[in-house]
Amino acid sequence: MAGSSGRAMTMDRLRRHREAMTENREPNKRQPFHRVRRSASTALALGLAAGLLTALTPAPAQAADRGGWTAKVRRTEFGVPHVVAQDFGGLGYGYGYAFAEDNLCQLADQVVTVRGERSRWFGPDGRSVDRLGNLESDTYQLSVLRSGTVRRLLARPAPLGPTGEVRQLVDGYVAGYNRYLRDTGADRLPDPSCRGKGWVGPITADDLWNILYDVNTLAGTAKRSTATAVPGGAAVATAAAPSPPSWVRRAADSPGTGSNAWAIGRDAGRDGNGLLLANPHLEWVGAERFYQAQLTIPGVLDVAGAGLYGLPFIQIGHTRGLAWTHTTSYADHLTAYRLSLVPGDPTAYVVDGRTERMVAETVPVTVRAADGTLSTVDRTVYRSRHGHVLAEGWTGEYAYTLRDANADNLRSLNEWVAMGRSQNLDQLRQAQRTYQGAPWVYTTAVDSSGTAYFTDSSAVPRVSDELRARCLVPDSLTDSVLDGSTTACDPGGDPDALVPGVFGPGDHPELTRTDYVANANNGPYLTNADAPIAGLPAVYNGGPELASRPQLSLRMIADRRAGTDGLGAPGFTLASLQAAMFGNRVQSAELDRDDAVALCRAHPVITASDGSGVDVRAACDALAAWNTRADADSRGTVLWLEYRDALAGTGTTAWQTVPYDPARPLTTPRGIAADHPDAQRAFADAVRGLAARGLPVDAPIGLVQRWAGVPLHGCAGQHGCFNVLTARADSGSGGGTYPADVLSVPHGASFLMATELTDRGPRTRTLLTYGQSADPTSPHFTDQTRRYARKQWVTERFTEAEIRSAPGLTVTVLRR
Repeated sequence: MAGSSGRAMTMDRLRRHREAMTENREPNKRQPFHRVRRSASTALALGLAAGLLTALTPAPAQAADRGGWTAKVRRTEFGVPHVVAQDFGGLGYGYGYAFAEDNLCQLADQVVTVRGERSRWFGPDGRSVDRLGNLESDTYQLSVLRSGTVRRLLARPAPLGPTGEVRQLVDGYVAGYNRYLRDTGADRLPDPSCRGKGWVGPITADDLWNILYDVNTLAGTAKRSTATAVPGGAAVATAAAPSPPSWVRRAADSPGTGSNAWAIGRDAGRDGNGLLLANPHLEWVGAERFYQAQLTIPGVLDVAGAGLYGLPFIQIGHTRGLAWTHTTSYADHLTAYRLSLVPGDPTAYVVDGRTERMVAETVPVTVRAADGTLSTVDRTVYRSRHGHVLAEGWTGEYAYTLRDANADNLRSLNEWVAMGRSQNLDQLRQAQRTYQGAPWVYTTAVDSSGTAYFTDSSAVPRVSDELRARCLVPDSLTDSVLDGSTTACDPGGDPDALVPGVFGPGDHPELTRTDYVANANNGPYLTNADAPIAGLPAVYNGGPELASRPQLSLRMIADRRAGTDGLGAPGFTLASLQAAMFGNRVQSAELDRDDAVALCRAHPVITASDGSGVDVRAACDALAAWNTRADADSRGTVLWLEYRDALAGTGTTAWQTVPYDPARPLTTPRGIAADHPDAQRAFADAVRGLAARGLPVDAPIGLVQRWAGVPLHGCAGQHGCFNVLTARADSGSGGGTYPADVLSVPHGASFLMATELTDRGPRTRTLLTYGQSADPTSPHFTDQTRRYARKQWVTERFTEAEIRSAPGLTVTVLRR
């Protein structure tokens, strides 16, 4: 009996394992998955099972024909998924499933947004993740859907439309997400923010394509202004002349993003290797979060890094031979035009002497009232030949419209997949030339030869300086609004550009070096301090003057190469790259702190803006003792930031002692005049401001900026902080969902990656500052935040041996 019982137990285990490894073909029944924790015995079983699975899995083309996808998702420390599949459909399937396990509620919210259904589910008065009112967001999104733009782009063959591999990737990702939702059930989701909610349901490929399009057009749209535009506004009756359109750039939906990127070549690496530092700055909640993963198709693709929520691939990462990152391009990705309206008809305008009519598109928005009843509100959106018409400046005489260089861009995912297959810079350049899909980002990269590369290959309107000078309208204070009454002011074209109206690859700014290239959201001009990229059109923001953070970025590289930064012998290593990132240097303090101390020593009591006298002696002592760093426990950081904000609030720079000097681009402008009344008054206001907040003058920044109670180091980029991070003391207290008070949204360092490309393969350290999950009940909500607070990086597991040796490894095998 004992032997019979043992055989029965063995057979039962084999039956359950076979069920986990094969597709459940019964209709309307959940498809099983099998998750195991690695041990010696299970590792052997998994190895045998994986071998059997590989032998039975059809070739990629056959798998697609049969509609079957297979994926293996292995999770290492901090919940990082390593997805392995035999084809792109399977890869998407595993990636979509893994992402849904961690962040289904977040993607479900994005889907509600791009479907234009926020008012239906959440009421018209709430706010979306892009800070729009729900009604405004829905009006804009529904107008995009009804225009059919995304469907038309999907119908195009590659490279203008998606490649077959990319279509499979998206379809697989959707199926993986839906599989997890079906297996778990909406009523049993672990995240309470969407558990059991009616707005949670299966998604479609169209949803993902619309999310991609929304990301691509982020820098060239003005959603709020588009959604609220009314013919002639309130000025039609008087036909008043429009005020100068200095609002044009404010109306546009600037990405609100920033980043640091260093590619270190062999001449600056201590061991002759290429290194990359990726440090994107994005919001910690909403759709701009990153998700870390490794995606592998044996013999085809092996890429690790991070991608934005809702995009089914890596945007910043590395392969065995190549590492790259993106920073926000400071080029103009939109072109603003002034339309000359037909007298008496605010929806008709004149082009080359002929009348054209705006396209008025009425969109019905479903709105939920407080009592739950639904009704329909009709909103109208207007388009011109150049794009959406804006609410601002629309009178009886003029209207303004935006032309987005990414209006026909669904190519970005093609490019990222091609980059993810690249092993060197030549292949990366070919990917960018073939697809021309980078929407509004620079690319900084290095390969295993130790060659560093920078380019702005993004979609930039071909507006030459000559065209700009000839076509600027006379009432433009921004030097950016062109005359829309003549086609002579339309953007030109390049023969090597895939689409009309943009610069082609032959005209893209680029620089290849063996020492370094770097960008900290400056224009391309000083990508390398010793090799300026000169002669660029103004549309590329090619000016020489740098803001304080890019100044510090280049100074830090110079200090490391000289070995004067206290981080050891000259030259970059992986360790010194990490240490430089978290050095928390502050450019404004390094240049001006001593001047500020001199000011408060000379004036121990200063009159504030309200006329009261403020004793600043204790504040002066705190500032003098401060180490000029933005470490969480550095005492004096908060006072310095308050003072810099007060100086900016004076609306003048007359208090500066040294103006900008092109011969000293990294250290000017600088200086604070101790006898200038604005500089004195600002100091008193800063001290009073801290007192009003109940903060001591030597408050450390970790006291006032936190995520779910974890103190955060870093500070705002406008103060010259290299490690950008801003938050409030209560940030993250409500979890990872978007708060009602958008000012409490943390912004800054998100996915950090330091990579060295050696002869033995990449050595990489990463940190996802807010963790893999936005669910506050997840163990991966703050696990990496706590490491960030301690300046501890995570050693990436990239090779098979590294992944298999991970403690607590879990494996999920999926088959559709």
